[in-house]
Parts: sequence; structure tokens; C-alpha cells
Amino acid sequence: MRRDARLFVIMNRILVVEDEPGLVMALTQRLASENYEFATAEDGERGLALGLNERFDVIILDVMLPRKNGFDVCRDLRRRGVETPIIMLTARGQVVDKVVGLKLGADDYLTKPFAMMELLARIEALLRRSTSSSSSKDRGRSSDVHQFGTLRVDFRRTLVTRNNKPVNVSAREFKLLRYLIEHSGATVSRDELLNEVWGYNTATTTRTVDVHVSSLRQKIEDDPRHPKSIVTIHGFGYKFVSSS
Repeated sequence: MRRDARLFVIMNRILVVEDEPGLVMALTQRLASENYEFATAEDGERGLALGLNERFDVIILDVMLPRKNGFDVCRDLRRRGVETPIIMLTARGQVVDKVVGLKLGADDYLTKPFAMMELLARIEALLRRSTSSSSSKDRGRSSDVHQFGTLRVDFRRTLVTRNNKPVNVSAREFKLLRYLIEHSGATVSRDELLNEVWGYNTATTTRTVDVHVSSLRQKIEDDPRHPKSIVTIHGFGYKFVSSS
């Protein structure tokens, strides 16, 4: 063995799109201490350019940005085929703002101010899910296509249609829908969904499951206010109900 042989480790790369200097400094210092590589952008146009032209494993994207807001950046990245997991940062507390980001393709959100450990836990979870998804992407089964009344879900093609028309769902929404379908008829707790779909431990506090479920209902239910496919089991979680 050569004495000068070196061990090369591929480090995860994080893109931070944020215009608050103090927060950028705190984020990058912590990312560096956790052995992440990173790049930063202080406005939306620069963030979009980096996201389109460089490889990143996770994108941390603020909503309120100069030149191009985070919602538009997220939308444009997804339209251009960038599937990198996105965590949106927002100072707003309204659920509607979080729903908008998730509908545009974000995977998760954090409301400012947030604990740095919480952000790191979200990053690690998204990285685990991305690795797991990539390793199982080519697996096929005879039950890849599921039909529920007017709703049709093709696992292999990652395609959802309703009344024979494509339904635009985000990657996270599709994973959530798939998990619910695979456990059709069973009550699935929020903790289980956080663990299996997001990769979070049960100590993580977040309403992201409820927001994603609400978004999915808007897309696949005939009457989202009175859902028949994804039903709430009060005090427990959710259940996917098959319909003929």
C-alpha cells in the first residue's frame, strides 16, 4: 500500500439562500462545524442560478428575498427539473404561506426564529430520505399502478391522475400519498409519517404532515372539506380509504 494514499470523503453540499447577514453567518458557521460544504446567495436571482447550475444535496431557501422571492425560486427550480430537497424559511406564521411553498415543491419549512439543532435535524432527515429514495428508485412491483375511483396512482412512473388528467403533486406529496396507499385501511399516526416519509424522529415538533395532507386533499379529493380518500382519525392520525 502506498504511504501517501489518501481517503477522499464526499461531503454533502448545502445551498443557503438568505439575505440576513447575521443568520447567514450563523448558518454557515454551524454547517462548517458539521462538515457540510456550502454556498450562499443573498438574493433570489443568484440563488436560482446556483440551484440550476451547481449540484447541491439540500437547499435552504428564505421566502422574503430581494430581486426574486423564495416562492418564485422554488417554483422555477421545480419547473426546470431540479429535484434537490428544499427547506423554506419564513417569518410568517400563517398556514396559507406554508401551503403555498409546499404546493410549489418545497419539502419542508421552518418558521423564524428556529433552533439550529432543529434545522440540522431536518437537513439530516432529508439527506437520509434522498439516499433511500435513490437506492430503491428502480425497484418495480406488480402493484405499481393503483386505481381508486377516478384517482389513478402509478408508483413506477411517479404519476397521479384524476379523471384522466395529470395531478401536479410535489415529490414529498407523492411519497406521502404512496405511504398512505401502501398502508390503505390502516390508521397511520403523524409520528409514523414523520419517521417513514420525512425521516424525522418522533421528538421533532412540526405541522408539516397536516399541511401536506391538506395540500394533497385539495388535489385528489372531490370535496377537500369533506375528504373520502384521506380521512382524519381524530386523536390518532390519518387513514387512506380505498374507493371502487
